[in-house]
Amino acid sequence: MKRTQDHHRRHGITRRSFFSGAGALGAAAALTNGTALSALLPTPARAAEAAPMPGGTMHLAAPYGSALKSLDPHATWRSQDMVVSKAFHRSLYSWDTSKNAPAPDLAASVTAEADGMTHTYKLHDNAYFHNGRQVVADDVIWSFTRVMDPDKGFPGAALVANIEGADDYAKGKAKTISGLKKIDDLSFQIKMKNYTDPGLLFFDGVTSILPKEEVAKPDFLTHPVGCGPFSFSQHVAGSSISGKKFDKYYKPGKPYADGVHFVITGDYSALDMAFRSGELDATVLSASAYALYKNDAKLSKGLVEVHELFTRHMGMNLKMKPFDDEKVRQAINYAIDRDLIIDKLIKGKAFKAVSWLPSSSIAFDETRKPYPFDVDKAKELMKASAYPDGAEVTIWATNGTNGTGVAQAITPYLAAIGLKVTLKVVESSVLSDALHSGTAQAWLYSSGTGPDPIAALRDFDSRVTRAGGNTTGFSDPAYDKMLDDAAGEVDPDKRRKLTMQADGYIFDKAPVWFFNTNKAVVATQPWIHNVGGNVTEAAILEVDDMWLGKDAPGRS
Repeated sequence: MKRTQDHHRRHGITRRSFFSGAGALGAAAALTNGTALSALLPTPARAAEAAPMPGGTMHLAAPYGSALKSLDPHATWRSQDMVVSKAFHRSLYSWDTSKNAPAPDLAASVTAEADGMTHTYKLHDNAYFHNGRQVVADDVIWSFTRVMDPDKGFPGAALVANIEGADDYAKGKAKTISGLKKIDDLSFQIKMKNYTDPGLLFFDGVTSILPKEEVAKPDFLTHPVGCGPFSFSQHVAGSSISGKKFDKYYKPGKPYADGVHFVITGDYSALDMAFRSGELDATVLSASAYALYKNDAKLSKGLVEVHELFTRHMGMNLKMKPFDDEKVRQAINYAIDRDLIIDKLIKGKAFKAVSWLPSSSIAFDETRKPYPFDVDKAKELMKASAYPDGAEVTIWATNGTNGTGVAQAITPYLAAIGLKVTLKVVESSVLSDALHSGTAQAWLYSSGTGPDPIAALRDFDSRVTRAGGNTTGFSDPAYDKMLDDAAGEVDPDKRRKLTMQADGYIFDKAPVWFFNTNKAVVATQPWIHNVGGNVTEAAILEVDDMWLGKDAPGRS
């Protein structure tokens, strides 16, 4: 299975973690310094037909668990829930898969002011909630303020906290968020704490714009109301959720489909059978299914391969021996044959990690070379370390291919350089607690490494606690300064270069074994078109852009 339902860092607390004050890069910087756009985009499936066709019902998968956590988009950062919420709700931005960058969504226009931190927004004048009321600036301010309510503990607070005054509101020091200012019914300003691109923060369901009057109703949690392309129809708990086309959706002509139906299950065998029988128009694939589909002449034509912003690794507790020695950590990175493990164990459903940031990150350095598989170099480093005779290492892992499977695969490689491995198999919640309390010596994990690259690199900021994300306990003032310099740079191109420098520095210091970055794969039927590849989460599809061909079963 690709991941647990509740994941950031594959087994962590939230889907991904951003830190207050973390800087971000302008999306256009992704196309500078020789980085080709084509290198950042997902591998497409078959070519689309000439023009979209309206009508039909799309049948899709919510594939990460047997149930939804909540129908309130502010209350959950689980991928399972956000796959669904995209159909019913909208945020200020969305993720443009064609450009691998955030793009205004509910916002008709966004203007950055001269200070680099204030952004002026104009909402679409034809945006309406499903109850028929127009979306206005007050809804944005109310929604963001709700997200910051300290009594609710909403996950999106980590994002909204980047707005000036949000922390003061959450601490009860202010009655409003000072960085949110209404101009008129359709216009408002957001002032950030620093040079953060709001687009990298406010595109997920956790910052959806909601109607206050509907949220206040007792039945909102069973009958959600948003401003998305489909209005809610029915939810059968643990089975499915569906919606019908919203005729007052603000994007002319969209959605193309008359309805959308999500099958809710984490059973990949069931999803495979449903897809092969034509009951699903699109679904994500497990590693074993990917290998089969890739080698099938027919099925392989409909695969969309996405380089997701998640980095799998073996984390090391730098406060424990032998990982307090940089040479040992570097030796581990030379000692293991990543290519062989990815090919044989992961069935090719991964990309070899060449840094903490994946190649789909807007701050990826395409010139960086990975650690080569070099046992002699690894042994040389071990001899020069404080542990020339080796050491005992306990690796914590959850049961599964990317946990215990990888641990067993790397054990002989580590033994070859004098590191004796003991495997400790635990539940995901136990592993998460161990990481954030500093009790684990080493562990196999997956961290969200985007879309904000500086936020991702804060995982090694000495000022961030283990509970906040710096699970290795890495501490280096020179590195911290690199991040601060990048976050404080207003020029996107310069900021990108500074971020690349920090990424390279952490790669050399090797606080983790850099294993792979996830290759998510969406299987699509020949009759469904314009299925993009979202690098922030491949299963979250822009359902308003997709359409069914004339031969689609969903038209019958």
